[in-house]
Order: sequence, then structure tokens, then C-alpha cells
Amino acid sequence: MNSYSALKEQLSGNPATWLVTGVAGFIGSNLLESLLNLNQKVVGLDNFSTGHRHNLDKVQYEATTDQWDNFTIIEGDIRELADCITACNNVDYVLHQAALGSVPRSLDDPINTNANNITGFLNMLVAARDARVKRFVYAASSSTYGDHPDLPKQEDRIGNPLSPYAVTKLVNEQYAQVFARCYGFKTIGLRYFNIFGRRQDPEGAYAAVIPKWVASLIHDKEVFINGDGETSRDFCYVDNAVQANLLAATTENTKALDQVYNVAVGECTSLNELYARIRRILSDDFPHLEDVKPTYREFRPGDVRHSLADISKARRLLGYAPTHSIDAGLEEAMSWYVDDLKAITSSGE
Repeated sequence: MNSYSALKEQLSGNPATWLVTGVAGFIGSNLLESLLNLNQKVVGLDNFSTGHRHNLDKVQYEATTDQWDNFTIIEGDIRELADCITACNNVDYVLHQAALGSVPRSLDDPINTNANNITGFLNMLVAARDARVKRFVYAASSSTYGDHPDLPKQEDRIGNPLSPYAVTKLVNEQYAQVFARCYGFKTIGLRYFNIFGRRQDPEGAYAAVIPKWVASLIHDKEVFINGDGETSRDFCYVDNAVQANLLAATTENTKALDQVYNVAVGECTSLNELYARIRRILSDDFPHLEDVKPTYREFRPGDVRHSLADISKARRLLGYAPTHSIDAGLEEAMSWYVDDLKAITSSGE
């Protein structure tokens, strides 16, 4: 039995109280679903600026009545310290996912990105410290590696940030280190690498590439690839991110604390390869996609050229073992994307 399987078995018989910030978002709602399935009590904090109530509705639909009764939602804002204090009351573990994501959004609106990702993060640190929570796990980002050229990316070697978003995520890590040093407050940061999966929003100007491409292909719209398509990423299915969060929150390995970890698969996939894989999977149900070609346009400002993670540190100290490769993740996620897009179309949203 691996570390994660053992942990899930242990949690099922030992309920604790978890705070998930950004609970109505993509990763937050997946954390909620997994925790409720493990009979945990969950407090959710969200201002619904980028999260969606329908994500919570979908989790409720899949949960039993008893499981859903273990969930409490607080509609509040991490930019308000009082809301953070309320949310942290009587909580064992904090999984801090709330943030304003997207490199392009940060370039368009750096002030709002800073307010959410730095002021909001500091508010949560203070509230969680004062509530004496057992562990504070936060969503860091692979954007922190910036212009450092080495591949694969290793946690102790970073470059200069390439966007306001990357700056905010670097500051998060620095604040966490200071709180560990000054207050003895235990944190773990998870540098996400291109997480994808169910309940990821395909709409909007800042939608992630996989759901956006799926939606465009199904609706027979143009698919755009920035640059020549040889830009590469380490795409990571959301179940792997959930695993990393639960392992980080509950680890008893003292050497694992006050660290940051890559959360990825360790596989490099170019945008051209990704497009071909998505089109191949969809072609069985949508034959018109067989010969559809993407449209190439200029490189996007603030983007790194290549990103590939070394996940050996997370394996060694947390017991992290990804359950889904990119292919397995795409196969599992695709049916959800398609069903969700059909539901949106039929409802007229």
C-alpha cells in the first residue's frame, strides 16, 4: 500500500476539520469532493469572483446527504482579515487555494492580482497562525522559476519572475519562510505545474488551454496556439494535485515541513503534441475534427518557453506518487469536459 492509499484509509476513520479557500474554484472543488468522500468536515471560503456556485452544486450532486452535511460555506474574501479569522476558527488544516490566477490577467491588472495574492495570502497566514491550525498548505506556482533555464525544474533553483503573477507567488513563498522563522508556523507550498481536469472553466479570456481547446473544437471554433507550438509544459491531472495537498497537510515527517514542492508528473508535452492528443481523443465522437488544424499566432508575453518538473523531492519527503499521466488524465477528463459542455449548451448558458 502506497502513502496516499494508507492516508485515505486513515482519514476515513478519523474525521478532521479542513478549511479550503477558493472552494468553488477548479482545484478547490476537487479538494472538497475528495475530503467529503473521506468523511472529513470541510469549511469553504470563497467570494465567487472566479469560482462558481455550479461547481459546488456538482459536488453536492455526487455526495451523500451525510457527506454534504459536513460542508459549511462562508461567502467571504481573503482580502478581508475578519473573513479569514472567521474561516480559520476551530480548523485543523488549511488548504489555501484562493488566488487570482493567470499570467495574462496579472499583466492586465497587476494591482488586483497583488491584492488577492499577496494581501490575501498574508491575511490567511495571520489568521491561520492565530487559530493555531496544525498545518497550512498553499498553492504555489511553477511560474516562480521565471527565466531560469535549467530543465527539469528543481525547487532550490529559481530565476527572475516574468510576470506580476509570478512575483506574487514568489512573495507567498517568502512570507511562508518568514512565518516559519519568526513564529514557528508550519507551512508547505505546492508549486503547481499546469493542473487540468474536471470543473476547469473553459470560458473567459483567461481560461486554461486544455478546456478552452476542447470547447473550441467541439463547437467548431478556431483553436489558437501561441508561438510555433513547440512551447512545452508538464501537464498534471487534478487528482495528482489533490493527493499532494492531503499528503502535505498530514505528513509527520518534520523534514518535509517549511518546504516547497513541485506538483507535476515529470513529463514534457509540447502544445503541438497536446493539440494532437486532444483532437485524437475527441475524433471518435466528433469525426469532423479529423483534419482540423490550429491557428498559430504570436508568442504570449510573460510565458516561459519550456517547463518540466523534477518531482523527486515530493516523492522522497511526502510520499507523492502521481496516479495519472497526461494521457490517463486526458482520457478521464475528456468525458467530463464533453458532458459539461453539452449540459451548458442544452441549458442555454
